Amino acid sequence: MKASRIFPNRKATILARHASKSCVVAVLVVVMGISWNMAIGQTQPPDGDAPGVEVLTRGPVHEAFAGIVTFNPGPGVVVAKAPPDVIEELPPEERPDGDNVSWIPGYWGWDDERSDFLWISGTWRALPPGREWIAGYWGKTAQGYQWTSGYWADAAARETTYLPPPPATVEVGPNIAAPSADYGWSPGCWIWYQGRYAWRPGYWALGRADWDWCPAHYVWTPRGYIFVGGFWDYPVERRGILFAPVYFEAGVYSPRGYFYSPMIVIDLSVFSDHLFLRPRYSHYYFGDYYATSYIQGGFYASFSFQSGHHGYDPIYSHQRWEHRRDREWEHRIEASYQNRRDHETARPPRTWAAQQTINSGTVESRQNRVLATPIKELAKRKESPTRFQPVAREERQKLAQRGQEVQKSREQRRTLEAKAVEPTAQKPGGVFQPAKVQLPKSPIVAKPANQLGRNQTPPRAQQSPKPDLKRQPKSESSGRQPNVEQGNPQPQPQPRQSEPEKKSAPGRGESPPRERQAQPKQERRPEQSQNLTPAESQPTEKGLAKLAQP
Repeated sequence: MKASRIFPNRKATILARHASKSCVVAVLVVVMGISWNMAIGQTQPPDGDAPGVEVLTRGPVHEAFAGIVTFNPGPGVVVAKAPPDVIEELPPEERPDGDNVSWIPGYWGWDDERSDFLWISGTWRALPPGREWIAGYWGKTAQGYQWTSGYWADAAARETTYLPPPPATVEVGPNIAAPSADYGWSPGCWIWYQGRYAWRPGYWALGRADWDWCPAHYVWTPRGYIFVGGFWDYPVERRGILFAPVYFEAGVYSPRGYFYSPMIVIDLSVFSDHLFLRPRYSHYYFGDYYATSYIQGGFYASFSFQSGHHGYDPIYSHQRWEHRRDREWEHRIEASYQNRRDHETARPPRTWAAQQTINSGTVESRQNRVLATPIKELAKRKESPTRFQPVAREERQKLAQRGQEVQKSREQRRTLEAKAVEPTAQKPGGVFQPAKVQLPKSPIVAKPANQLGRNQTPPRAQQSPKPDLKRQPKSESSGRQPNVEQGNPQPQPQPRQSEPEKKSAPGRGESPPRERQAQPKQERRPEQSQNLTPAESQPTEKGLAKLAQP
């Protein structure tokens, strides 16, 4: 875990005073070479843990690996504690095959139960074609430190447009029958169109086995709301490698030259079976969040998040499409959730150390409870759908510097978004003027679709209906402002204990008790996506400026 990164120091200085220039150069090259060998040679112990370090088999999912779509996005969570300095992360010695796979460094996430930060480890990611990763950040506010989420931007767009708060969604799901079982529902969305918001209805779209559709949505920032156009992403099993989050005790990572190299991988074959969504933090969570107290804390099981009209879950939607001819699939998903909610022994362990205690049990006791494995073991499995290749020392050294590059782009974004937009700023005639700024350069950019291999090229973007200009938003929605000072208090940490009474899981169409909201009725009218040109069907970040013109 801990590796010494030795650069010119006092000893090197003493040597320099007593040697020629050529000797000094030779000494420094040797010292730096030894230091890097030490850094990449010393990784964490085989069991994944080290003193002061706890590898977790539950926690938030790296936003770049999987991001949620919330219908009514709001300000990010606020915590009183400042995040620590970013840890220098060293990528593992193995990586998935593929020219479009990249290393995305980790970041600090908030753990309510510890009232402390944990490290969301970096990830090997097959980058969504034509997108670039804009990293999230913690920003200082009058109330504490607030999270602003990352997102996959259109790599072709060179400007970011900050918009006023979109009206509250009127999406309630399909209002006409699907053309066939091979179609999935893509939700409606408010679109900035001709100087105001117009409702673009949802529609049925043909599903794809090897691709996961992420519909158009908005991302909150302190400066305004960013529109993210719909795009095709890889399904979970093709996205890469997700590493376990880690909790560090104070002081472990602070010594100069400390490196962390993640080794424990989350098994993607069971990852989706233990998946939750937390819209207040804009993160997926995986693992044991089955206790009823988590419902009160805003954690949604996949089936209840989408059926409760809180947002769109791309992962669950893709799974449901894959099982479209299995009428009992959704029932089994809910039954499994209820069983783990009611029986603590059926839940997966919460730490890597705890998982080791069930590895020697029977197949039945381990089934669907073992969430993690060392990457070296995964790379040796012949039955694994992921093929691995070694990472050369020079490449690891280069990728280790990516954390600094991402941090630089993160700071640029934070500075860019620190200035809040005045909500009443208008053009003559009363039309709101969106704020347009140059997009900060991201070090993580995918190749265009036309430069990828045959099985890496996504389908064409989904065709959607034109905005319905007759649909008017409710007036009260204009009160949602992109204000960085807006509070978002955390739920109180819930102790882990057996529940005194068993409560039913939120079924389809239900919401957790404290977050239930009435949904406005959507008028029943057929949405037709035929006979639309690509320019009409899918407004993108790049084309948003054109759409904004009156």
